[in-house]
Amino acid sequence: MKPADIRKESDEQLALTLKDSEKHLFNLRFQSATDRLETPSEIRKARRDIARLKTEQRGRELKVEAALVDAAIEANLALANINETSPGKAFLGRRKARRVVIRLTAIQTQRAELNAKAAAKTAAKGK
Repeated sequence: MKPADIRKESDEQLALTLKDSEKHLFNLRFQSATDRLETPSEIRKARRDIARLKTEQRGRELKVEAALVDAAIEANLALANINETSPGKAFLGRRKARRVVIRLTAIQTQRAELNAKAAAKTAAKGK
């Protein structure tokens, strides 16, 4: 299976394709054990397909986790700007809130720079 085809599939289709590929690999291994396998390279192809599918699944999971981290940073920054650690709980000093704001904005800029570099790299690959 080509990587472009894998990227076009939905999460459910990806899971089904992975399950089918694993069944196919099991059958190939069983045939290999009984010395009936016509093309031994099929096992290697099946393993590589499974690796491609799992890689795409993990990439999608990481994108979701990154979005959650960005949302958490935004929420904490909003709370620190109004001098609270959590809704209704204030910081014990003004300086601590400022330090938290500075740290969170630094983290945000670092994450934005990394995302920009990753986007530039993928754009360069696409050309």
